[in-house]
Amino acid sequence: MPAPAHLDPRLLRAFVTVAEELHFTRAALRLYIAQQALSRDVRRLERELGSELFVRTTRQVTLTPDGERLLPYARRALAAQDDLLAAAGQTRPLLVDLNSPGLATGRRVLHRARELTPGHELMARYESGLTWAAGELVAGRLDASFGRFAGLPAALKAGLDQQPVRYEPMAVILPEGHRLAALAEVPLDALAGEEIYAGAGNPRTPEWTDLAGLLFEGRGIDVASPAPLAVGDEEFQRIMARTGNPVLTVVDFPPLPSMVLRPLVDPVPLSPVSLVWRKGLIHPALEGLRRAAADIAAEEGWLLRPTNGWVSDSDLDVMSSP
Repeated sequence: MPAPAHLDPRLLRAFVTVAEELHFTRAALRLYIAQQALSRDVRRLERELGSELFVRTTRQVTLTPDGERLLPYARRALAAQDDLLAAAGQTRPLLVDLNSPGLATGRRVLHRARELTPGHELMARYESGLTWAAGELVAGRLDASFGRFAGLPAALKAGLDQQPVRYEPMAVILPEGHRLAALAEVPLDALAGEEIYAGAGNPRTPEWTDLAGLLFEGRGIDVASPAPLAVGDEEFQRIMARTGNPVLTVVDFPPLPSMVLRPLVDPVPLSPVSLVWRKGLIHPALEGLRRAAADIAAEEGWLLRPTNGWVSDSDLDVMSSP
């Protein structure tokens, strides 16, 4: 078997996982990646080594003699890498941005990740929006965040990786005296003629304003003009009470005094949430964070779209990627 000058540890991990499972679907689930991506990694390793590592049939997967010879060496190489990552991870916590304190998706994933990685520190940060957080990720001042990956500029996306986590149903916050406040659910078309606040002008959240524009297009709903940037619930409530505009949000947004939250229906608009991190990030707690996100998504059906759900085409492309 010829020896290449360099082997990507990710490819070795793909090989070892398939060798242990002897099943590509089960191995992909263990690695939290799509089966197609796993197959590509294994084929790339085989090309780099110039040798087949598996015999694949419609019924089973088995190791070739070259695969059997490589397996113990690959395991030792990955064990050494894990030791290195563990040593590096002891020097600092993993910094995880949750956008804002009241949002549930990122908070639940972080809490589960802490349970899965008790030997490592994961610390919450609050950067308000993924666009702002993405710049901090690329600069190395944050390690992970949550939000709408499709709404990021291409230059930022190029330096990041993402894992789909949730299609979060969207809602609207209304003043108690609003004409739609008495409804248990608000049909989207009932907002025709309204100006809805969706963070326009906020440099931290343009991905959210963009999503609102896509959702409102052709429905007679306008994105409200920029309002003064409010920091904290009290200031946010004061500014929204002054403008009187309904606010686009998600169903898990925490309650605000003198305002009511109503889910949107017909269709149910879905806000796509990804776990996002810097490409090349080395930290042992990152795997726990990814596993936590995948586990909760599977348990709660977070990535299942309702038949009457609405998702933009650009978001569908991102959320269906490995």
